[in-house]
Amino acid sequence: MQLLGGLTAEEFLQQYWQKKPLLIRQAIPGFVSPLSPNELAGLACEDEVESRLILEKDGDTPWQLEHGPFPEKRFSQLPATHWTLLIQKANQLLPQLAELLEQFNFIPSWRIDDVMISYAPESGSVGPHVDQYDVFLLQGLGTRRWQINTQDSSQNPMLENTKLQILRDFAPEHDWLLQPGDMLYLPPNVAHYGIAQEDCMTFSIGFRAPQYGELLAAWTDDQLLRLPDRLH
Repeated sequence: MQLLGGLTAEEFLQQYWQKKPLLIRQAIPGFVSPLSPNELAGLACEDEVESRLILEKDGDTPWQLEHGPFPEKRFSQLPATHWTLLIQKANQLLPQLAELLEQFNFIPSWRIDDVMISYAPESGSVGPHVDQYDVFLLQGLGTRRWQINTQDSSQNPMLENTKLQILRDFAPEHDWLLQPGDMLYLPPNVAHYGIAQEDCMTFSIGFRAPQYGELLAAWTDDQLLRLPDRLH
């Protein structure tokens, strides 16, 4: 599969899924973002859209977090660098992303969490962090530098005095520059740090990893639906 750098779905699932990262050059050749940065900012102004703005500096405090919806004038007040706009559940807002998700049909559909789109100018980032889910990071516009550490960082200390879960200490093992169409797969708990090198949009396709308790609850609910209304 071109999407997996020549690996078959079975090879990817056996060798990489929830095990180790995989960098795939030109996973989707010629990929073009279905919307512009200005259109993404427009979505962040709408009430029903879940959006966030992260300012590494130039805010009231370092790594300031703001939640949308945002007034249009907020974007004209932003600094030239070091900030990021994030839109959650973009696959529910943009029908064009259905085709993108279809390319990941080798993973059970019930695992799909959402597609998050981020825009950042030069040096924009959300800081070094870990996720508790599998994610494919597809570059859609500009270039982003990704640094990762493959050791389990889920218990590492976090920065204080910020609402964001940013790792206090981060030592990269790998350092890559992703161009449009390139993609990086990361399993849960792999520390990663993405920094925009210029105007940059990244599409994060996330797949949740349910806990055993959630699976048991779902199975129990299913069994209850199968019971008769009353005992004979």
